Amino acid sequence: MGGLFGVVSKTDCVNDLFYGTDYHSHLGTKRGGLAVVNSDGIKRSIHNIENNYFRTKFEPDLLKFKGQKGIGVISDFDAQPLIISSHLGTFGIVTVGKVSNIKELSARAFKQKRQFSEILTGDDNPTEVAASLICEEESFEAGIQNVFSRIKGSCSMLILTSEGMYAARDKLGRTPIVIGKKDGAFAAASESCAFPNLGYEVSSFLGPGETLFITPDGVEQRIEPGNKMQVCSFLWVYYGYPASEYEDINVEWVRNRCGSALARRDDEEIDFVAGIPDSGVGHALGYASEKKIPYLRPFVKYTPTWPRSFMPQNQELRDLVAKMKLIPIKRLIDGKRILFCEDSIVRGTQLKDNIQILHDYGAKEIHMRPACPCLIYPCEFLNFSTSRSTLDLAGRQMIKKIEGEEDKNLEKYAEAGSDKNLEMIELICRRLRLTSLKYQALDDLIDAIGIPKQQLCTHCWDGSSCF
Repeated sequence: MGGLFGVVSKTDCVNDLFYGTDYHSHLGTKRGGLAVVNSDGIKRSIHNIENNYFRTKFEPDLLKFKGQKGIGVISDFDAQPLIISSHLGTFGIVTVGKVSNIKELSARAFKQKRQFSEILTGDDNPTEVAASLICEEESFEAGIQNVFSRIKGSCSMLILTSEGMYAARDKLGRTPIVIGKKDGAFAAASESCAFPNLGYEVSSFLGPGETLFITPDGVEQRIEPGNKMQVCSFLWVYYGYPASEYEDINVEWVRNRCGSALARRDDEEIDFVAGIPDSGVGHALGYASEKKIPYLRPFVKYTPTWPRSFMPQNQELRDLVAKMKLIPIKRLIDGKRILFCEDSIVRGTQLKDNIQILHDYGAKEIHMRPACPCLIYPCEFLNFSTSRSTLDLAGRQMIKKIEGEEDKNLEKYAEAGSDKNLEMIELICRRLRLTSLKYQALDDLIDAIGIPKQQLCTHCWDGSSCF
């Protein structure tokens, strides 16, 4: 997915930029980048963070940076920030999202006899495509609107100029941008958890398509928000950090409510509830509180060196991380009936290994309660649950097993409580060697978030189309 952080200040901003960007490390997997503007122009640094932490890679660069305005990014794929020289002046740009029609946009540019720089992956850089679209117009505001009108998918961005910083949330608001302020400085971030320890207070949340121009003296709206929004629901379920808020709704609060909803629909007799660390913990605490039963930790996460298991790009390494980061506690497992809350089941490979460990350690029963419905449709709008094959999704694997095809009768499998839905879930349950498996009802998830369904993107669960 990726995360953005930018700051403009009346004093040097490098320290805030460094730590603010680092607070987005849970969102990205591949590269980090910083850019600062001063009287000498724009200076940037980009590092690969696949095998090391953002802070470790960028700390040696800090003495080289100085300035009162800067942008940073944690990126899933492309190298950024990019520094662009154009008729609009020299500017830096970072983006998050997914450009689904990048080949179409690239072909359009080539017909106009424009070019893109070569990058390591051999693919066109989505951020460079966005910058190219901006430069087709006579102002940054018109250029940003050009991006929103031509890109399919999503694209939120920060643009750094010598005068200030533009913050633009994608047209349908699928990814968030929040503004923070403190004396003499303003910041823009994907995650509000970046603010408290740097002394910022949340000032506002950008609306869908809204664009602000930010200087050390204040914030000016340049493009008004649209009246349609479909923010990604999965931000609250999994991606977001517990201390963050989107649309003024806290992540941990939503996860507690999701767990409570799971508990209200459940009558299983168990000894205690647990959460698959880390994002399952908030859900499990909500479940335990609602049921008034113990919350215990039969798995503990070894945090000093093992990252979130989705982060490595290589599947073999992801599996290794998933195995090594969770340490079982046999005294809490042996002979017990345990119910686990989990944020979701994507492929199920790592979860299957964890469940096998529980069996090996003598668990009497193992029940699983994902906090969202079964994932049926790969994400078309962000870089989540998108893979080379839809068969990487546990639900689609079972659909192919039942139907002989992976994409047959999908709407029936997505319908909670239908015969096909229950058959698919039963097969997943058997494959994972669970005593029982019950998914969250979509209506309960929507209610837990507290935003009307038409303002939420739920495509990966029900295949609903967007505006």
